Amino acid sequence: MTRVYLPTTIERVRGLLETRTIAPDPEPFEADGDDEGAEYAALMSAADISTTLLDGSGRRIVLVAEVTDPSAPIALSDLVAVHADVTDRPEGSDPDEDLAWFGVQEIDSLV
Repeated sequence: MTRVYLPTTIERVRGLLETRTIAPDPEPFEADGDDEGAEYAALMSAADISTTLLDGSGRRIVLVAEVTDPSAPIALSDLVAVHADVTDRPEGSDPDEDLAWFGVQEIDSLV
């Protein structure tokens, strides 16, 4: 299994809840190692790309999944965590702000 960090948006997460899968587009990030620093770097790289998916202000969202094929659609059941901004961020906000951690069972409350 490979842990991936998929940058996304609230709209795409809504689609995930309806269809139970999400296409890995843009391409998810993988950590360059098993240590916490490498995982954090992958998470924040995904958060940066999530910012570019927003049309102005909004919330960065990164889905964390354990998958066998990182290029295949990711199933809701593959998710192990969600990282997201707690509130909408104004356009041009500090890109280094950390994301909050949410359990998969909390996805409904995010959208």
